Amino acid sequence: MEPQQDKQSPPLEDCLKLLKGERDEQRLAGLLLVTKFFKGDDLSSLQTIYNAVGVGFLDRLLRTGMGKGSISSSGSENRDAYLQLSVTVLAAFCHVLEIAASNDMVSKIPLVLEVLSTEPGSAVLEECYEFLYLVSTASEDGIMTFYTSGGMNMLASHMSIFPDGSHQMELSMKLVQLILNKLSLEIINQDYVPELSKIVAAITRQFAVLHNAVKFDALHLLSAILSSKYSAPVYDSLRVLPEKDLPNYMRDGIAAILQNRVAPTEKLQALILADSMMTIFGERWLIGHINLPGMKEPIPADRCLVLVLEQSRVEVAVLLNELAQLKDEASKRSSAPAETIVSKKRNVAIAFSLLEKIISLISNASENEGDIIDENTFMKVIKGLNETIGVVLEYLQDAKEHGQRKGDDLLASVRIIGSYLAETPVACKEKVRELLEYMLSIEGEDEPSPFYSICFLLPLLCQMTMEIEGCKALISCGGHISVVDCLVKLIGPHGYMVKDNGCIFLACDTILNLLLKKEQLQIPLDDSTLGNLLKALAYWTEGINDPSTIMMASSICALLFDFTSEKALLKHPNFDDSTLDSLSRLIARSLASWGQGMSDAAKSEMDLLEIVTQGYSQWVDRFPRVRETVER
Repeated sequence: MEPQQDKQSPPLEDCLKLLKGERDEQRLAGLLLVTKFFKGDDLSSLQTIYNAVGVGFLDRLLRTGMGKGSISSSGSENRDAYLQLSVTVLAAFCHVLEIAASNDMVSKIPLVLEVLSTEPGSAVLEECYEFLYLVSTASEDGIMTFYTSGGMNMLASHMSIFPDGSHQMELSMKLVQLILNKLSLEIINQDYVPELSKIVAAITRQFAVLHNAVKFDALHLLSAILSSKYSAPVYDSLRVLPEKDLPNYMRDGIAAILQNRVAPTEKLQALILADSMMTIFGERWLIGHINLPGMKEPIPADRCLVLVLEQSRVEVAVLLNELAQLKDEASKRSSAPAETIVSKKRNVAIAFSLLEKIISLISNASENEGDIIDENTFMKVIKGLNETIGVVLEYLQDAKEHGQRKGDDLLASVRIIGSYLAETPVACKEKVRELLEYMLSIEGEDEPSPFYSICFLLPLLCQMTMEIEGCKALISCGGHISVVDCLVKLIGPHGYMVKDNGCIFLACDTILNLLLKKEQLQIPLDDSTLGNLLKALAYWTEGINDPSTIMMASSICALLFDFTSEKALLKHPNFDDSTLDSLSRLIARSLASWGQGMSDAAKSEMDLLEIVTQGYSQWVDRFPRVRETVER
């Protein structure tokens, strides 16, 4: 309500006289004058007028407009006019904070929501939203009443049809923000996952097509929803959403943010959205058509990939430098600015996550026939990744020199290095070998001893140990013991939870690579390490029928037995008769698959079977109980 006051405006007293009249017709006339002559920012006059008209009449007017009550001399033909007048003056009065926060206004939220649900194309739609926003903003009761009265359902149904950039859309987005400020996504997910996913789709379109302040409002809202630790149900819902343009809209919006001069915090939020999109739709989401305003030439499909890579690289370089400085200052002051460090660690983790997904995309693209990435772009990405991995290695070098071995930022650094070097094991070769012992010793914040750092490096270590030089490098820093300890933790009685068996078999392959070259290497294995590994192998294979597991475990066992004897093993405090019996059965099971009638599974493991057979012939005299079990 923004009418102009001028010299011909009736004095406030005349309006008040009408509003205080005994007949409804007088009050209606007074309210019509209010809508015509008083501005929404004239708070003093609005408060005076509100006090004069009274809550009861306002309530009757609204209900009459809804067809639920009656005003004197009202007819059905006037219903729409009464509804429009009622909602308009209610919205105007709610510019006064005290009025908006009152129970009288909060109690009208369900009625206004009903108006919107029964008359979605109503002429009072904008005034309804203004009323809902003002009352919801004024008090906690307001936004909670909006939420519990079905506000999410209304937003989900309306936002998808509102015109782009309309005032109603802006108010809707502000209402979503109020709900997120008040309630965690965990609570919202209990009732409104489908509705929230529709709201996300509507906001994403605004993020793509608008190029004003609302674009950034959309960015912040989407980032808040999709980066929440409770966002998994929303991700699942977005994957099956009928709105198929959402990935494209998001790519458009993110590309526009990243290629323009905006604040670093906005670019970081765009990266958060890019990470979420790849989690939802896969790494291929980075490749696709982009629509940007003012672009005469067609934009390459891999432009978003380049933009996300370059901004991620900037974030890594800046954040790691700032983290190193903060840690250094904290060590001198003996008190760290904890919140700042935690925030930067969280942000660098986002950039690392994006780089890992890009590494996966590049790896898959190089393996597939389709040219989804231009060759020049491909080389640019590889060059950029090489440079960034060098920056991460320098960060670890600095941490090593400062005696730092524990921290999730250090662990994340090892992970990104491991991911990249699994694809390009020769990259930064000398620096990696120099830092290998240190990287294997890194622990996460909550780890009692190194484990995940070793897991992250296993693909690299497995490839390294295929060559004698790599084996020597690993043994020289004690890395072979780290791999054995990692495997024991993975398959032993106190096994760590991992998502798949990939780490287990990578550790097994690394140990096999070392043991098969024992004639050319000096492999220091103390009795404790040997005994613990054998015991873990026995535990892992007891009751297991998977041929791959049986043959892998028995081949490692056969190679380890060549280092010792039955008599020596039984002297080990952690190695007993039951473990020996279990390993004897393991060797017998693997050897029993040899010969005529071999299964296809056994044939596929022929190389491992040969290792067991050859090993058995070499040490069988030192293991009479194993011989007895095999020959039984």
